Amino acid sequence: MDPEASYMFTHAICRRPGRSIVRGLRASDAGDPDFGAFAREHAAYVDALADAGVAVSVQDPLESYPDSVFVEDPALCVAGAAIILRPGAPSRFGEREAARAALREHFDDVIDLRGGGFVDGGDILVTGREVLVGLSSRTDSTGVEALSLIISELGLPMRVIRTPPEILHFKTDCGLLDDETVFCTRALAASGCFAGYRVIECPEGEEAAANLIRVNGVVLTSAGHPATVGLLAGEGYDVRTISTVQAARLDGGLSCMSLRFRLPAASDDQRSVSAFRCQSGSASTSNPSPSLRISKRPSVTVRTHRADFFSPPSG
Repeated sequence: MDPEASYMFTHAICRRPGRSIVRGLRASDAGDPDFGAFAREHAAYVDALADAGVAVSVQDPLESYPDSVFVEDPALCVAGAAIILRPGAPSRFGEREAARAALREHFDDVIDLRGGGFVDGGDILVTGREVLVGLSSRTDSTGVEALSLIISELGLPMRVIRTPPEILHFKTDCGLLDDETVFCTRALAASGCFAGYRVIECPEGEEAAANLIRVNGVVLTSAGHPATVGLLAGEGYDVRTISTVQAARLDGGLSCMSLRFRLPAASDDQRSVSAFRCQSGSASTSNPSPSLRISKRPSVTVRTHRADFFSPPSG
């Protein structure tokens, strides 16, 4: 496996939230998300990906599927392949066709997960050495077995984790910082599932920050967690914060709002990525990044991406 392929990306796919988002799934009721506030949070999220040097394809909302803004769950991009998964929530199964159409814009072959089992993308953490899949209420052993056949064909090692029952998705409590470092909650660290990795534990009381994402030289984490920002900045990471108040009302976070992947560059010796945004299939150039020279431990910078709220955040 390419150690950097799990956090060095050229492209991402996002989908704008629809007005039906107020009917989205949630494990506990913290109130309905506000559509306008969610749309502004999502736009700030897309901007942060573009600022990190990623070409972002932004898909139109799917009003028939309230949770379709969380594009990571019905698909997986790994080792140059695109896999259509089988989401564990019945109401989300129809999102697969839209995911397939979006991925065909970038991949020649899109692989279907076969069989009667279920796998959510939120239960999959790809590191520089293996694919970790957590069993959960949305990912079962039948689905994992079917996925393991595909991952094996791709020549990648895969390991199955039993996610603690109180955690919705495996990645709810963890995120990858680099090819050897994982950021996770103390509960997940105590399980021993990250033996052999360098583990940085999430500060107590800021467990919601565990679902961060590393995108090229930047670490994106949810706003409102100053201890986490200080900890990661002290470790040498370039940290940017984004509000996820509305997504959190639907048990969502940073990782689940994009499908991130790397396509072959024009030159293997030059990592140059033009950062543009593609709206509804038509591309426009915005803030091009002439080059990306990324070190494993970038210089310390802390920046904040804020959505322009007209209603006070809560939840």
